[in-house]
Amino acid sequence: MKTSLKFAATLLLISNLSFGQDVTQKIDSIINASHQKNPDIGISVGFIKNNEEHYIAHGRLNAESPNEINKNSIFEIASITKILTSNLIAQAVIDHKFKLDDYIDRFLPKDYVLNDNLKNKIKISDLASHQSGLPDIDFAKLIELNPQQPVSNVTEKTLAIMINDCTELKDYGKYRYSTIGYTLLGQILEKVYGKTYDEIIRAKIVKPFRMTHTLTKDFNVKNITTAHNPSGGIQEFFKWNVTAPAGLIKSNASDMVTYLKAVLNTETAIGKASVMAEKIYYKDEKREMGLGLNISTDDQNTIYLKSGDSMGQSSIICYNRAKKWGIIILLDQRNSKLRQDLLNQIYDTVLK
Repeated sequence: MKTSLKFAATLLLISNLSFGQDVTQKIDSIINASHQKNPDIGISVGFIKNNEEHYIAHGRLNAESPNEINKNSIFEIASITKILTSNLIAQAVIDHKFKLDDYIDRFLPKDYVLNDNLKNKIKISDLASHQSGLPDIDFAKLIELNPQQPVSNVTEKTLAIMINDCTELKDYGKYRYSTIGYTLLGQILEKVYGKTYDEIIRAKIVKPFRMTHTLTKDFNVKNITTAHNPSGGIQEFFKWNVTAPAGLIKSNASDMVTYLKAVLNTETAIGKASVMAEKIYYKDEKREMGLGLNISTDDQNTIYLKSGDSMGQSSIICYNRAKKWGIIILLDQRNSKLRQDLLNQIYDTVLK
């Protein structure tokens, strides 16, 4: 019996290794074909299946560097930051700091004075699922003012004025993507924990899970990629400011796979919070939303995903809890079409 068990375990190990190698080869083939067509775009991909990690990368850190992109190369994860913020929100619920259906009024900084029409109207879950109805920043205008650092003109003062001047929630309860919503969530976290957003995310996500290449402030590191706008021009990384909870974190494939491992493990704080974030908080004929997560369901799969676009880079994260896989795709150019095409090809040929 012992011999049979050992033999079965050996077969299982060989099967898992074969599966992992096969998946990696298929994903690498897709990424390599894409890089051949787009040689100026650097790509880094991290994949996890049943807790096994796989990494694929193509391209160089920049045009002048001989150094190849690898799993430790730093990219802007942009709006993928929002799922980290929403995970912190869910952790705060678990910590009994507030409830998701609590109104935001008493959790906002003192500089915010909501109009009577807005009082006891907006729930914390409304902010996290993009249905608050609050006005958002005008990115087109900000880009005109400062194309390299558009969010530099967004301050705590300008945010307070925008919120305080709002007299009506014209589309409350309807989906409208919101940077302001996640900025407010970050400020709410700061109030309930009595710490800065930077301190909170480092204490609850970065340090416990040893995500040593996930950066919140100092981006002057050796293994950083160069960002490019859609035309191929060099674009600066966004600098940290009040909008950080909505999209200013930098990371790499290795750390994001570490995050995915924590998400898929319901024994971790991140995993427990992720289960809460995966519930449906908004639904219409076009989409289902969790807390910061898009939910996509077909006959066989339910996947959770979030994309991110800075001015110079594109990324996407996706996972399937039931089948225990997750993937992160990072590009060193703002190219949402290529990012989505890569995910679609990998999903249809490998993951589905």
